[in-house]
Amino acid sequence: MDIRPLHDHVLVKRIEEAETVSGSCIIVPDTAKEKPQQGEVVAVGNGKLLSNGERSVIDVKPGMRILFTKYAGSDIKSAGEEYLVLREDEILGVLE
Repeated sequence: MDIRPLHDHVLVKRIEEAETVSGSCIIVPDTAKEKPQQGEVVAVGNGKLLSNGERSVIDVKPGMRILFTKYAGSDIKSAGEEYLVLREDEILGVLE
């Protein structure tokens, strides 16, 4: 199943940060770990519909790595993969 975001929404796959292990033997369960705030854009909508009938241009494109706020968007699951759907204005920046 393909997901196509509407209007100014963006479909993002979170990028898991590399796990570093120090000398201690403390194991942090997955439920206690914070979700990453970086992701790769999978799909974008057509842009927000403006009052004059035109669509705004979305600044991100599929394949770009982005940074977003901690509580941004909605988590969804499709075909066993986890994604995040967020509005363009919840994106903080593009990682280059």
